[in-house]
Amino acid sequence: MRIDSTVYVPAVSRQAAYLDWLQMLTGICLISFMYLHALFVASIIFGTGVFNALANFFEDYYLAQVGGPLIALIFLTHFALAARKIPFRAEQQKKVWFQSKMLAHRDTWLWMVQVLSAMIILIMGAIHMWVVLTDLPITADKSAARIQSGFWLTFYLILLPMVELHVGIGWYRLGVKWGFIKSEARKKVKKFEYYFTGFFILLGLVTLIRFLFVKI
Repeated sequence: MRIDSTVYVPAVSRQAAYLDWLQMLTGICLISFMYLHALFVASIIFGTGVFNALANFFEDYYLAQVGGPLIALIFLTHFALAARKIPFRAEQQKKVWFQSKMLAHRDTWLWMVQVLSAMIILIMGAIHMWVVLTDLPITADKSAARIQSGFWLTFYLILLPMVELHVGIGWYRLGVKWGFIKSEARKKVKKFEYYFTGFFILLGLVTLIRFLFVKI
């Protein structure tokens, strides 16, 4: 009796490749935006005058009015593209969890963290963007009042690490997937990513603390 051991692997369609490229491009845009956004908001550390000067610059050149909705569109597009590979069904999630434990591979666990953080960011990030974009112009007083209200401080203490973990793991996994980070360099780059992510989480915490002391 002859057993046919041939395994047929479906070919990757050209459309799937294009969608992967689009997911990468939207991911790079969001990663770049989030780091720049963190630096902009952190300008409050140097005083309300510096923060308001930067905010006025964005207003004068319509970067907030145009850039805000554009980032929101890129944000939703990126999630829709990434959702193709996210296990939403309970059965799929059990299989992924089982395989992750079986493999015991750190990069696989990083993907799990990225998926979980993406679910949180989708909801909380959308709320944040809606609140900010419907209350333009951005000012230090408005931001401080929101954070000093109590609820929003807790909100941002959750959102901050989720965003930084997501984008930090994101650029690392993009580099691995597209061959920019070679196998022999993964350990070193991963260590750098941990420190880099830690720095921006710390910067975000200092920024939140500084807003608590802004006199409204």
